[in-house]
Amino acid sequence: MNEKIIALDEKISDLRDFLAREGGKREKLEEQLKEVDADLILVSDNIELLEKVIILYQKTAEFARKQATMQIESLVTKCLQFIFESNVEFLIEIEELRDKANAEFYVVNESEDFIIKTRPELSRGGGVVDIVSLALRIAFLQIHKPKVEGPLILDEPAKHVSEEYIFNVGNFLKQTSEMFNRQIIMVTHNQHLSAISNNCYRVEIDDSVSYVTKVDH
Repeated sequence: MNEKIIALDEKISDLRDFLAREGGKREKLEEQLKEVDADLILVSDNIELLEKVIILYQKTAEFARKQATMQIESLVTKCLQFIFESNVEFLIEIEELRDKANAEFYVVNESEDFIIKTRPELSRGGGVVDIVSLALRIAFLQIHKPKVEGPLILDEPAKHVSEEYIFNVGNFLKQTSEMFNRQIIMVTHNQHLSAISNNCYRVEIDDSVSYVTKVDH
């Protein structure tokens, strides 16, 4: 009988030790659970903050894009009006395609009776395309952050512009150079454009050899 009591006491002691160990594990798990809950709260707060940052970034990017678009439209419009002496407007339409911004360029001609909205390549032939391309290059240089230093290099910038407007192109380039304090290096066959430059050089090729001669205005 005593042996059974002793065995029972040992069994009870083992159970108490087991319960103590399991109780310790439970307390440790409860502490870990509290830490996980705290981490979840922190993660939730961070997610909420990131969502607000994303919204702010999207609104900021949209605002910056609108501002840049307005600046580019204004500069190109003034350039077209200056050169072609007409009530013409440059328009940029931006739409989202597959989460990417896609820009389309248009030239709007307005008269008393109607408004014509066309792509630059379909408006007045190639001359408008030349001027739009020229004005866009100048606009991008001026609004780019950080500022792009160095000269503006042009290769036949008004190749398709008719002679009646070529003088305006020359005046525009000269005023642009002075206004933005930027040197313009231009390759051209047009005598008027070359005549407005401060320094003019003629390049002639003879038997595959190029000869450069300074031209006095």
